[in-house]
Amino acid sequence: MTDDATGLPPHVQALIGKPRYEERSEFPIEMGYVYNTCAAVQNGNPVYWDRAVAEEIAGGPVTPPTMMSVWFRPHYWSPGAEGERLALRSHFDLKELLDLPEAIISENEAAFGEPVRPGDTLTTRQVIRSISPPKDTKLGRGRFWTIDVETYNQRDEWVGTESYTALGYRRGTS
Repeated sequence: MTDDATGLPPHVQALIGKPRYEERSEFPIEMGYVYNTCAAVQNGNPVYWDRAVAEEIAGGPVTPPTMMSVWFRPHYWSPGAEGERLALRSHFDLKELLDLPEAIISENEAAFGEPVRPGDTLTTRQVIRSISPPKDTKLGRGRFWTIDVETYNQRDEWVGTESYTALGYRRGTS
């Protein structure tokens, strides 16, 4: 049985707009990751390297906004963790639920709020915003979906949202 407007099964349609997979960062944010990331891309912005500059400009040390997703990429192994550890689990759920074995991220946008600071602990939740009707593309027949990853700090202040648009598809069916 499918929903007439979208062709989606009701149990998949019911996922749209519902927060899922609330997760807390595995460790407090620390500057070692920031220094390694900035060094890797040769980002010499003194607000990340010089505490006095950070204090003057941002009221203290901050992390680059573009690192928001770094804080939630699960380690391959962690004490007590079981099973496969995936970032953006809602994406993999949709691939399975819609029987679309291939997928690419076709678009990524980010909006930023409060800065992430050393010592913060962050919480994310994933919200499926939309799932398109079936589409024929050069890659195959599939659907586009958009998932927002909303992030808050330990004071429940919004620090940002990353929106991922993906195309899940089946090769050779277009």
